[in-house]
This record gives sequence, structure tokens and C-alpha cells, in this order.
Amino acid sequence: MFDWENFRHFLAVARTGTLSGAARSLHVDHATVSRRVAALEAELQVPLVERLPRSCRLTPMGVQVYEQAKAMETSAFAVERLAHASQEPLAGKVVLSAPPVLVTHLLAGRIVDFRAEYPGIQLSVLAQAQQVSLSRREADVALWLVRPKESSSVVRKLGQMPFALYASPDYVAMHRPEDWTFIAYDTQFAEMPQQQWLLEIAGNRTVGCELSDISGHLAAARAGAGVAGLPCFLGDEDPGLVRLEHKGPTFSRDIWLIVHRDLRRSAPVRAVMDFAVNAVTQKPGLRLETLEAEPSP
Repeated sequence: MFDWENFRHFLAVARTGTLSGAARSLHVDHATVSRRVAALEAELQVPLVERLPRSCRLTPMGVQVYEQAKAMETSAFAVERLAHASQEPLAGKVVLSAPPVLVTHLLAGRIVDFRAEYPGIQLSVLAQAQQVSLSRREADVALWLVRPKESSSVVRKLGQMPFALYASPDYVAMHRPEDWTFIAYDTQFAEMPQQQWLLEIAGNRTVGCELSDISGHLAAARAGAGVAGLPCFLGDEDPGLVRLEHKGPTFSRDIWLIVHRDLRRSAPVRAVMDFAVNAVTQKPGLRLETLEAEPSP
């Protein structure tokens, strides 16, 4: 019988295309990945990976093994989910993934109440801008700002997060709209919808600074660095900011709740789902939505 850990490391190399990328995704060192892949090749007695100077390429046999290994991984995670879902007591670890803005400014402050109600559940909240795979157990529950595509997931649209322009009162008093400078994201977030919306409104006006997270935008706008595009539930509640009128389109992001269909009946997972739903639906400034046509989580 082959060592599953060797297959797991091989899968990471196949997905990322490099040993270093696989090491980062698995939170191990480069040497461990190389050793595990070599061990799998020795077990199968065939070369699976061509080690190039800056990347890795699967051999023809490696491509075939990769397809089989993905099927093995899917089955392994299915067994794990079924076992997890069968745990009826309100105990155990549940992982919730959400965008950093929701973790920092919406979920974190409510964890104390969740812990008081469910002391047996260890809630692990991951602040992640990127989407995670629930099929691979990268999270048990997720909040996303785009509609998920995994067919194995059950989804519910919870509401919308409207955005508006904000600046400090002093900045507004000292600058005419045509002289505004804007606080934007850096180039790695060029495709982010709120970045494109902000730059469309800015037009030919100056981008004065770039910051990589929404909390930085909030602090910079409060300090008078310029005009920021912020979620209304943040900007409207901040006494150091005022909402600005502007020409151009309005903008909002959808908020989706996602859970794998195998886990939606698990009692601990249901508790975390309720926690996420309540956090969104009870927050002023987030427009609420009715349940969509998908099956209810």
C-alpha cells in the first residue's frame, strides 16, 4: 500500500508547478516536498516529475498518476467529511474562511458571544482574500464576495455590501472634488471589483497612495490622506469620516455563505453557519437578501 502523504505532496507539486510553491501550500520545507515526491517515485518505480531549474513538469506517467491521485484525494476528503458530519455533540474544531474585511470588522468582535454559547466548539476563523476549496477541507464554512462554482457546495446569498466614498472632514473642507486624491489598492489587486469601481470614479485625478488591505484604507482616510472607497458599514459608523457625493455608478459586493453538502447537517457546522448568518444579517449597512433558489444550507 502506498503512503498517502507522498501522494499529497505530489498533488501539491502538480498543482503549483514548483517545489517551493508546494512547500508553501503544505506549510513544510522544500526538502520535505522533494523527499516525499522521490519516495513516491521509488514506490511506483517510475519518474513522475521532471525537475527543471525554476519549475517542475509532470512526465506522461506523472499526468496519469495525477488524475488518479485527485480521485483518491476526493474520496479521502469525502470519508473525512462524513465522519465529521456524524459528530452530533456541539464540540470539535470548525474552520470558517472569510474575507479580511469581514473577519476584522464583523466576525472577530462576535467570537466572545459564540464561545459563551458553544464552549465545546473551537472556532478557527481564517482571513483570506482568495477562495478556498471546501471539497479539499481547506475550510468547513466560508463567506465569499463572489458566487461559488464548486458543484459539491450548497450556497446562500446573505446580502450585499454597499460601498461609498469617504474622507475626513478636514480633508473635505480643504479640497474641492476636482482636486481629490484617492486611496487605492496596489497592483496585485488590479482586478478587484472595488478597485476598478474606485479608479473609474477617480478618472484623471491622482491616486495618492496604494494600500493592500481595507483596514489600511480606513486608517489612511481617517488621517486625511485622501478619498477611500469603503464598505458603508465601516465608513458610516466611523466618526472620523464623512460620506461623499460623487458622479458615477454605485457599487456593492454580494455576500455568499457556502458549506459542503456533506457537512451542512453537522451540528457544530450548523452552529458556525448560524454565527456567520447572524453576523451579516444583523449588521446595519449590509443589505439583506432572501434565500435564493438553491437548497438551503
